[in-house]
Amino acid sequence: MDHNTIIFKTGEATVLAREGQFTDAMPEILIGTVDGPVGHAFANMMGQTAGHTRMFAIRACNQQVRPATLMVPKVTMKSMAYVDLFGGTVQAATADAVLDCVIEGILPRDQVNDLCIVSLVWIDPRCATDPNLDHKDLYRTNYEATKLAIKRALNDEPGIDELIANRNSICHDMYDPEA
Repeated sequence: MDHNTIIFKTGEATVLAREGQFTDAMPEILIGTVDGPVGHAFANMMGQTAGHTRMFAIRACNQQVRPATLMVPKVTMKSMAYVDLFGGTVQAATADAVLDCVIEGILPRDQVNDLCIVSLVWIDPRCATDPNLDHKDLYRTNYEATKLAIKRALNDEPGIDELIANRNSICHDMYDPEA
């Protein structure tokens, strides 16, 4: 096997919202070849499940990005307002991030048709009903987090040495061991 072949890489990132917004982004990324396990998962996810509509990342109509990227919501979509955010602002941010990763050499340009990406996407359900939603911040957080998650996936970050070194000094943000 060629050592440059990307078979199964995972990454995640969190980028926090600006003050007063619910626009935190927390994508979880899976990247691999279309003829490997990621490609098989990608193809199997093409069907729809109630409340979990999946979409390709497109920059605009007729502008699907390469590598082909499937966006999968982490939260059940219960309103058209939520679907509009997923298939609008967040879809644009995800697609732009993928394309910019190719432009910047993070994703190998010569492999864009041989790879696929599954991106699990978080949109806080409060965004759908927030009259003061800042779409620019929702775009920013999803764009930055997607790029960072892709970069981390391809660099195997965090590495096992970092994880071991931080085992007793870092805990999950939503778990308080003192409670």
